[in-house]
Amino acid sequence: MDLNLIDRRFKMAGTAKFFLPSPSIEEKEMNPLVDQDLAPEIAPAIAPEMTPRTRRKLIDDASIVRTLKHSKSFEFPKTLELDSRNESTVLVLYTGGTIGMMRNSDGALAPQPNMLEAKIRQIITMHDEEYARNRFLGSTTKEKLPLVLPTLPGKKRVVYTIDEYDPLLDSSNMTMDDWLQMANDIRSSYLQYDGFVIMHGTDTLAYTASALSFMLENLGKTVIVTGSQIPLFETRSDGRDNLVGALILAGNYNIPEVTVYFNHKLMRGNRTIKVSAGSLDAFESPNCQPLATVGINITVDYRSIWRSGSIAAMRVQENMCRDVVLLRLFPSIRTDTVQHFLNPPIKGVVLQCYGAGNMPSNRKDIIEAIKKATDNGVIVISCTQCSHGAVTGDYETGKALIDVGVIQGSDITPEAALTKLSYILGKDEWDTEKKRNVMEMSIRGEMTLQFETVNPKTQEVQKIYEKDLNIIDEVSKAMNLSTTEEMEHINSVLFPSLICSVVHLGDVNKLKLMEARGADMNSVDYDGRSALHIAASQGKQTIIKWLLERGANVHARDYNNDTPLMCAVKTGQEACVRILSLCGGNHGLNQTELGDYMVHEAGLGQLTRVKCLISAGANPNIQNSVNGNTPLHAAIEANHAEMCKLLLECGAKVDVKNKYGHTPVEIALMLKRDKLLNLYFSKTTPETS
Repeated sequence: MDLNLIDRRFKMAGTAKFFLPSPSIEEKEMNPLVDQDLAPEIAPAIAPEMTPRTRRKLIDDASIVRTLKHSKSFEFPKTLELDSRNESTVLVLYTGGTIGMMRNSDGALAPQPNMLEAKIRQIITMHDEEYARNRFLGSTTKEKLPLVLPTLPGKKRVVYTIDEYDPLLDSSNMTMDDWLQMANDIRSSYLQYDGFVIMHGTDTLAYTASALSFMLENLGKTVIVTGSQIPLFETRSDGRDNLVGALILAGNYNIPEVTVYFNHKLMRGNRTIKVSAGSLDAFESPNCQPLATVGINITVDYRSIWRSGSIAAMRVQENMCRDVVLLRLFPSIRTDTVQHFLNPPIKGVVLQCYGAGNMPSNRKDIIEAIKKATDNGVIVISCTQCSHGAVTGDYETGKALIDVGVIQGSDITPEAALTKLSYILGKDEWDTEKKRNVMEMSIRGEMTLQFETVNPKTQEVQKIYEKDLNIIDEVSKAMNLSTTEEMEHINSVLFPSLICSVVHLGDVNKLKLMEARGADMNSVDYDGRSALHIAASQGKQTIIKWLLERGANVHARDYNNDTPLMCAVKTGQEACVRILSLCGGNHGLNQTELGDYMVHEAGLGQLTRVKCLISAGANPNIQNSVNGNTPLHAAIEANHAEMCKLLLECGAKVDVKNKYGHTPVEIALMLKRDKLLNLYFSKTTPETS
């Protein structure tokens, strides 16, 4: 057999382009990121990155152009392969603010660039040097050890890195461009980290948290914004507690929202306001209970967590409208003052009203000015000047605003209202009516809907099921349970197993009843499996979509350390792999684990598993850690003809050498796989005339 001819045929086969089956119309409708003109391998886990900020037109000409300096300690995603069962990864973005300040030679507090990480390494409650040495010294140098939090019983070790902006800014200097840069920096590292923490000054922290909650669309991981009233390096400081608490929560809990952590409370970012310039309890969420509280134990209110409900990958809304204003009413306000806030180029106004959304009903001049503006397309939303309570429209003085087109903002904060307006008005693809409709909805949990609940995906009113699931009540009665704590405990024990059983049966209607009864669809059974794990393993596409629309966590791992997508891979559910990939799901393996697993499966001839891995984005030319074989090496060695055909169609290269210097071609010749070579690889030879 002519070696040169075979080698030429292999090389041609290795360059053949592979296309997965084109996404269905339903998949395209579920995910606008799928390019309908191409045949994509998979929908991206994150949207494509934008150009660097220095090349982008600024929203605000007064913005200070900044760069992000990566940690000097190590290249986190490339250097280390972590034990995901016991370790988690968190990226810290340090923007500036009081929390990281240090005393200069004059004894005054000031930002000190490039000093934060070195100082943290000296604090034993923030970095475990001994663990870092024992765990990572073999894979990196002494000078490049990662930061690691000390052990916490029952929790994963949090391995973290700090990226610092240059220059560091006081938060009063923050602009919309800074929000956009933070959002894009999270996006660029989204797949490498389990959670994100932003160190921020307190003055505009609530604005940043609110803005990011809208800009980070389809968020599936924890993002926490924190700061402090006293720098973390002072003897007495709230900064250490705030940063350590944020790291623990970001590394151990999947709370897929932008949140604020301050003074042992984790609050929804777009519900948070700054209430004190001098107290350590500087932030409150007046109309929404904390999502988590940190005391002797950490208590998470899972039922209150807002989840995306979209079958789509995380993306960043980059277009923010600057033409929005806050207008606070006060007695005897001049008409021309109001008019000034309503004239072009203004496109959106947050009207801070008295009490429950009231204004002087006898000021027909102001009412007329607002009506003229709304008729011209300006979106006006009302919110209360009070910290607690909501705009209701119960009073005549408030109804007058509704009659001229002002949107009731319920209990939305001014910060959330302003940033939501900026976000909505930046949706150039929406008309004014669509923008007004979305402003009336709670799209990120930013306000309480008073009369009905709207599904953010379908924009339909949620149905209230008349039937009830009384099994929990019956069990509680039989066990003579009466206290709230006992009832919560029985719920946490029974509901997960019941949910998984119902998923196994494929009964969506029973799942709806359980949801109405308060069941958490992300709860796990005795084996750490969620409903999504079960549905993915069994190929129940309808239930997978239903769960994803209710914010099921695609990043959850069971006790085998498998993600839902990996469960689908192991059972050969390719359609489920595609659905989970659409919303950012992944196999959860590091490169070494993936290489070893994929080569092993190729050697066993597991066609569906290998095809599923490639559908999930795996490289068909990945090599294992033992001998450097690729899947094609293994398939040829085991004489699996169908596997070889699949791999070549998927773009496997025939000239990759293993650790012994052998290519797949040479392996085939040495093992005399003539039938395999002639049967399949001859198909790549050009026809001759």
